Amino acid sequence: MRKVGCLIIIAVLVLIAVIGGNFIYGWYAAGPSDREVTIEISPGSTLKDAAKALEAGNVIKSADAFYQRARILGGSTTIKAGEFVIPAYSSNSSIMSILQGGKSKQRLVTIPEGFASIQVYERLLANDILTGDIEVPREGSVLPDSYSFEKGETRADVLARMTSAMDDVLTEAWDNKSDDTVVKTAEEAVILASIIEKETKLPEEYPIVASVYSNRIKKGMMLQADPTFLYPITKGKPLGRKIRRSDIAAVNDYNTYTKVGLPIGPITNPSKGAIEAALNPAKTDFLYFVADGKEGHDFSKTYAEHKLKVERWRSLRYQNE
Repeated sequence: MRKVGCLIIIAVLVLIAVIGGNFIYGWYAAGPSDREVTIEISPGSTLKDAAKALEAGNVIKSADAFYQRARILGGSTTIKAGEFVIPAYSSNSSIMSILQGGKSKQRLVTIPEGFASIQVYERLLANDILTGDIEVPREGSVLPDSYSFEKGETRADVLARMTSAMDDVLTEAWDNKSDDTVVKTAEEAVILASIIEKETKLPEEYPIVASVYSNRIKKGMMLQADPTFLYPITKGKPLGRKIRRSDIAAVNDYNTYTKVGLPIGPITNPSKGAIEAALNPAKTDFLYFVADGKEGHDFSKTYAEHKLKVERWRSLRYQNE
């Protein structure tokens, strides 16, 4: 009898070991999903709710099994709400770590250089993952960049990060301005930078374009920047038609063909590079520039030299039509 009792005890212990080993193995074994899956855990969700969502997403085999293992092996840290990216074949253990870590899936909204505020507004409004209403931001108040956000975040919060980023960049650039800058205030720096931004797509040209307009301001010349007479018409959007003589001749606070000095306000949201160029222009004698047909510009010191380059550009444009 004693021998039988020992055998029973051994059998029970073996069974417990097998069950326990399977329990632990299931916690660390690879999951069933062969692809990356995004799982959304709603605010207020319990561990059971999360387990059901994970099972529905096919990243775990059993919600009940996950729940039981998580209670014993998952530690005391609570799970977080949000969208979580679960890599392919993730184990129960690694999934639990992801949910506890609270590192939600990040999405990006990009504001390109030269985007006007109405375009920023429309881009944020068109993103149906964001929530809430916003007003069109003040022109020149948004820093072009890519900004991360989470599903359900408010547009106002994302916009606040954009304007805060601009404030930080402007403060730093202003503190490091050179003595050669012609702007007297940070607001003027944004205005000049916005013109620079609209005049060239090449960041390496920013300081040179800045020098042209700085030299013109020093001489009391009109800036004659094409984007300035377009802004009152389009508010920064593409014109969609050919430029008219009446556009150039219009008298308003933005048109630098009919007024001396800077426009009354920015004509777009300038980049960090354009702001730094406005406050640290290159040292040149250039007063004119024209497109070179290769996305860049030819710069000139005299009007006679400029006229020759304009004729060359017109000839290139005619050949390419």
